[in-house]
Amino acid sequence: MGTRLTHVSFDIETTGFETTDRVTVIGFVVPLGCRVFVNTAGRPVDDTELEASLGDRFETNIQLSTHDDEYALLAAVAGFVAETVAPREFLLVAYNGERFNGGFDLPFLRTRYAQQDLAWPFDGLPYADILPLIQDRFNTTVTGDEQNDLVSAYDTLIGGDLGADDPFDESSEAVTAFESGAFEPLVAHNLADILRTNALASLAEQYCGTSEFDLKSLTPSVRDPNLSSPDTPGP
Repeated sequence: MGTRLTHVSFDIETTGFETTDRVTVIGFVVPLGCRVFVNTAGRPVDDTELEASLGDRFETNIQLSTHDDEYALLAAVAGFVAETVAPREFLLVAYNGERFNGGFDLPFLRTRYAQQDLAWPFDGLPYADILPLIQDRFNTTVTGDEQNDLVSAYDTLIGGDLGADDPFDESSEAVTAFESGAFEPLVAHNLADILRTNALASLAEQYCGTSEFDLKSLTPSVRDPNLSSPDTPGP
């Protein structure tokens, strides 16, 4: 991986864990900063003000767009991936996004893209999960317990400032924030998580061999021409 593929870290926020729950935020860390997509459920949000406030808070370049519903968000993400990520030698990475025996982000997204009749957006992309590398290749034991969740692993191995920038102590607070329309703390939480993931991916690159990254292809076995593309108007 190291010299040939640049990693692009991502993370999602949702309204819950059920098949009927929706995606509220998807964030990516790309070489020039962060790209974030927000489902506002039709509520008015000042994109420019939110983008500027969060950019100052995290001291990084942030490009943010808001979308009236989940369909619009998922279609916009597909367009972004097709135009910006897939054509380049990028490696998609997540923390517990999808592993051999578990994971959250990719299984959740597959269900939501299928239920919205949208084509899978990560066609052609290689993927690696960072959690197994941190769990198996680093010592994260603190006071007798392994600290392998994203926040604890970041604090243990890196100890940066992102904890102070994350307004939530529990990820469940992201659900309450979305329901109440508190979009700035919701997006701040997502940004903290994608930047934590990105930092841990960089750490793993520095201390682990290329062969230890368990790369998998996200290309589907069959492409259904009846599914909507990013440019196809949706419901």
